[in-house]
Amino acid sequence: MFERIQAMFAKWHQIKEIEALSPADLHDLGMTRDQVEFFVRMPADVPERMAKMASVFGLTEDQLKANKADYMDLLNVCGHCGARKACGKLLPHADTASRAEADFCPNAPTYGQMSPTH
Repeated sequence: MFERIQAMFAKWHQIKEIEALSPADLHDLGMTRDQVEFFVRMPADVPERMAKMASVFGLTEDQLKANKADYMDLLNVCGHCGARKACGKLLPHADTASRAEADFCPNAPTYGQMSPTH
């Protein structure tokens, strides 16, 4: 319980820091204030889950991150996904999963387009 309260206060402090960012700071980051806030609020496991799911489509983490704007879009979709339960069942077996098994993933069409075996 105490750890949850600590995490809540840490997020609150991060949001306050984001609110204090100047337009120049945001420009340097290449993100809007809303985007930065989303990433702070996003579940911490999203980048790892997304990388594992992308591996089902033959993508490496480097390939996934090659285009910053595309990567941010993928994170946004993954962070708002309603299929976390299905994802959680598939990811422990990502190394043997097929693309068809991952068709529930809202990022699947993008992973398919990005895949070197497209």
